[in-house]
Amino acid sequence: MCTVTYIPHKDGFYLTSNRDEKKIRLKAEEPKWYPFASGQIMFPKDGNAGGTWMALHENGNAMVLLNGGFINHVPALVYRKSRGLVFLDVFDHPQPVAAFEQINLHKVEPFTLVIRQQQYLFEAVWDGDEKTLTECDVLQPRIWSSATLYDADVVKRRKEWFEAFIKNNGTVNNTHILNFHHFAGDGDRSNDVLMNRNNELFTVSISQLERSGNDSAFHYFDLQSNQTAKQLFTHQPQPDFIHEAE
Repeated sequence: MCTVTYIPHKDGFYLTSNRDEKKIRLKAEEPKWYPFASGQIMFPKDGNAGGTWMALHENGNAMVLLNGGFINHVPALVYRKSRGLVFLDVFDHPQPVAAFEQINLHKVEPFTLVIRQQQYLFEAVWDGDEKTLTECDVLQPRIWSSATLYDADVVKRRKEWFEAFIKNNGTVNNTHILNFHHFAGDGDRSNDVLMNRNNELFTVSISQLERSGNDSAFHYFDLQSNQTAKQLFTHQPQPDFIHEAE
């Protein structure tokens, strides 16, 4: 939920997320398929609100959530709906980008979505006042760090670690990427990719979607219980949607 990387490869992509949460939050459930109006969606379920931070649709779309928008914000006392549930409202649609543009986000806490919709990649940000939708280069690796946890200097350092990782590894596989999500950093446990702030706020899990052609693998690593889970799925080819770059 708080550190996300996107890495393309010849036949698909890797989308990986470190979820950083407070110790007091309930343990999440491992990824499973759930029925929705738009089709089956696989996701790990949050133990508190029942939402999620990463999901795979049976149509092949993938999406991941980060807390916060472009900068850190002062939380309100009460919000209308959990971001993890808003996530599912957006993702329960053949075109989640369109759903993001249409959804009412009044009194929803700021968030960022990384959306892989068919062959396109988007960054969708709600800053508490307005939405910003940006199409990203689907062929370029990227890293995102949550604005609620990491200031601009730390975000810059993490980007440098990621760029060095890409440069030094050439063609990467899921094991290389998971090693980055486990071990990247400079020894500052509060801000390393696998983080821990006084055992009160720390990385609780790593989730990874691995797409190759029409095949996907959802890897889930529960760092609190030291348990792993893996789901495999073959998608049916989907018709393209009409997309006009701005």
